[in-house]
Amino acid sequence: MQTQFETLEAEALKLTVAERAKLAEHLIASLDEDSEIEEAWAAETDRRIAEIEAGTAQLIPAAEAIARARAALK
Repeated sequence: MQTQFETLEAEALKLTVAERAKLAEHLIASLDEDSEIEEAWAAETDRRIAEIEAGTAQLIPAAEAIARARAALK
């Protein structure tokens, strides 16, 4: 006799890769105590990606960003 977990797992594995990824994302998000923070970070990430793709973001090479951060900590 299958447990509820085994039944759910078997059904989930029938989903497409994209559907499983979405399900996993939702399940992980449900573990977070403050989903508002996660949603805000997701929105911020989407905003930044859109700026980069639109060419409106000023990109800084990683080495320069690290140097700036180190200088700020001194």
